[in-house]
Amino acid sequence: MARRNKKDASRITLGALAAAGMSAVMGLRALRKQHVSFSGRTVLVTGGSRGLGLVMARQFVAEGARVVLCAREEVELARARDELQRAGGEVMAIPCDVTDRVQVEAMVSRVHERFGAVDVLVNNAGLIQVGPLESMNEEDFDEAMNVHFWGPLYTTLAVLPEMKRRGWGRIVNVSSIGGRVSVPHLLPYSASKFALAGLSDGLRVELAQDGILVTTVCPGLMRTGSPPNAFFKGDHEAEYAWFVLGDSLPGTSMSAERAARKILEACRRGDAEALVGLSAKVAALARTLAPNMTAAMLAQFNRMLPQDGSTERFRGSDSETPLTRSWVTQLTRWAAQRNNELLH
Repeated sequence: MARRNKKDASRITLGALAAAGMSAVMGLRALRKQHVSFSGRTVLVTGGSRGLGLVMARQFVAEGARVVLCAREEVELARARDELQRAGGEVMAIPCDVTDRVQVEAMVSRVHERFGAVDVLVNNAGLIQVGPLESMNEEDFDEAMNVHFWGPLYTTLAVLPEMKRRGWGRIVNVSSIGGRVSVPHLLPYSASKFALAGLSDGLRVELAQDGILVTTVCPGLMRTGSPPNAFFKGDHEAEYAWFVLGDSLPGTSMSAERAARKILEACRRGDAEALVGLSAKVAALARTLAPNMTAAMLAQFNRMLPQDGSTERFRGSDSETPLTRSWVTQLTRWAAQRNNELLH
């Protein structure tokens, strides 16, 4: 009798696995048919006043979407809105701190009043803190988690009821390759981006049954023009130098426009994940196939970086040197001018 029960249990298990496999195949076939147009859709982009967020907003506008920008800095936000409206876009700009759930809910209510429900949410708001672990304090980690984890969670929870009611929606969470491979001197950033990637992957699994597809985006270095607005600790000039050089060189970074196109295509298809850029793909593959070697290489890279533990914080714009103002970083400076990243 016990043997028969074991055989029956095995058959049930195999049957369940077979059914799950068939469901997965059918799901993949269904996904191939879910390419969408953004024309007439309401798209909310957090951190949309500059950098990658603004570049994505331009592309959504070009496809005929109604675009909502949110950011904390009102002057930058107004400039971004005016630019998109001059390009013929139907645009709404709302000052909002996504780390404040009350502000997020009020923002989504204003969007409903003007455009109706949000069809596509792009969680893009972010900040970068660079420096060795010794220079970071608990507040740095709190700040990164608030922006990169709690902010996306609050905005997602705010738009979910309407998406579930309609049985359709797209959510894009812009994590980072730093959310798959932890990079030296970016620990608060990487830790919080790992948290966002985990949240995003879990949302994908749980919300698919409601017709909501969640895409986790992990870009490598992009020439968005953001280094002047990043924060640096320790030997801030040396930290800024290595960071902005990596961000500027065509061999190590990709243009924000190309990255944005890849993100929009991943959203259009409803992909589970988008590794954007060759460096992101290589780093993720190396971490998966050779974790010990990858860790050893990153540890060696860490030894080459400045080790000053000073906790005073500076913006990138306050950390310039003759090297970072030279022709070597010209691509980043052009991107900063194009993408509303210059401080005024």
